Amino acid sequence: MKYKMLVLDMDDTLLTDDHTISKENRAMIAMAQEKGVEVVLASGRPTPAMTHYAKDLQNSYMISFNGAVVTDLKNDTVIFEQSLTKEQIHELHDYSLKMKTHIITYINDTIVSETHSEFIEVERSITGMPHELVPDFKAAVTSNAVKCILLEDPSYLKTVETDLKQAMPDLSVSMSKPFFLEVAPNGIDKAASIAFLAKKLDIDQSEIIAVGNAGNDLTMIQYSGLGVWVDNVTPELRGFGDVIVASNNNHGVAEVIERFILS
Repeated sequence: MKYKMLVLDMDDTLLTDDHTISKENRAMIAMAQEKGVEVVLASGRPTPAMTHYAKDLQNSYMISFNGAVVTDLKNDTVIFEQSLTKEQIHELHDYSLKMKTHIITYINDTIVSETHSEFIEVERSITGMPHELVPDFKAAVTSNAVKCILLEDPSYLKTVETDLKQAMPDLSVSMSKPFFLEVAPNGIDKAASIAFLAKKLDIDQSEIIAVGNAGNDLTMIQYSGLGVWVDNVTPELRGFGDVIVASNNNHGVAEVIERFILS
């Protein structure tokens, strides 16, 4: 099978634990691109926290905010965007209060929350974005925003995930890290944005490889012609992919390219 698109999750998949791209992964990505493969980063990260990685790899397109935004990097233009309404975000805030979780959203490239926690600090560290602590979350959110994240201890957040999917079935809900519960508009996920981009580039679903490690990658793993988990995949997801390769710290992406693109 000749694959034409390689879609890569970032954190805990392409990136090592210190948030860098190994020289092994970098070299293999360049070789895949030389063969004409479209390499696309697809992450829950906000757009500003991805752009320098994608441009460094000389990618043409990028999927951010868990599929809510698709960017044409050649022209620095957004070619697809879907946001939560202000009303949905306010409803999510009320829900987070009831369930006793933290909640963040993004306004003008800034992380905004009404509370502080170690988990919000993780997001700030990963993205490099500023964090604004506001006295009134709903008063601060006066327009649409691309997504929200509910944050809390992993053991409890799994319970919240199950409850939220039932309480608000009109939203897209998935885990990106054990303590990050991502919330986006209904029908928005990585698979939907990959399908949008593949249609634009005239690439068939069967010609796509997707590589991930977490719950917010599941839709793209199941959608793509070849769905690949790195070995550090969330344990309950291991059976839902086609292949498991080496972990993020052991150049799993390089293994995918060597086995399925270059061979």
